[in-house]
Amino acid sequence: MLFENSIVGPIHSRRLGSSLGVNLLPLKHKYCSYDCIYCECGWNKESEQQEKVFATPSELKGLLQRRLEQLKEEGARVDSFTFAGNGEPTLYPQFPEMVDVVREMRDLYYPKAVTTLLTNATQLRRKEIFDAVMKLDNPVLKLDAGTERMRQLINKNNDMGCTWDELIANLTAFGSHGIIQTLLFDGYSEGQHVSNIIDSEFTPYLAYLKQICPRYVMLYALDRATPEKDLRKLSVEELEQYAQVIRKEGIEVKVYG
Repeated sequence: MLFENSIVGPIHSRRLGSSLGVNLLPLKHKYCSYDCIYCECGWNKESEQQEKVFATPSELKGLLQRRLEQLKEEGARVDSFTFAGNGEPTLYPQFPEMVDVVREMRDLYYPKAVTTLLTNATQLRRKEIFDAVMKLDNPVLKLDAGTERMRQLINKNNDMGCTWDELIANLTAFGSHGIIQTLLFDGYSEGQHVSNIIDSEFTPYLAYLKQICPRYVMLYALDRATPEKDLRKLSVEELEQYAQVIRKEGIEVKVYG
């Protein structure tokens, strides 16, 4: 599922409430430093040959302001201004500028709403991105594995991404300001067992959480159609079992089934 608009919603989010999506990326095309086997946007190769056309910050600000004026007239509720969309938001060329734009619009129209970013965290190695993300209320940072081997099987980090050591270092640098999001599942891809709930993955994953010390952890399950078909969705009860293991280490966990 790819977004065909730059401003989406607000839609009801199981994690964020009434969420107004800000899609900075090309419309109808995926642009990402990962190629996750569970991604609702599909495989990267399906968009590789498409020309990448980015809206300017001025154009995006105009679209956002017009939508916010409509929502205020309608008396609509907005809980979160959420950077999400067709891939990795921080790959947008003027991402730091757009962080300032969205914060300005939030303060003007919905000052009680939060600013949220859903990110795979690969671009935090760039200082200008790290500093911009630190300005946001809710930086939601992906960590789906406990080892580099499993990260490659699940997320398929590409040449726009970062090394495993860079990823862990930057997640740790965010510390209690960051929220770690992890999609737990079990399955097969290209004939290989792919799972982040087996002991050899979950044990080092837990150790990294203790090192990172996030504000809290979001554990969630598959919710939409995935490009890799042989993946098993965990039940809420299963998610809670893993959440309890994490909570025993003094880390807050929120579960979304």
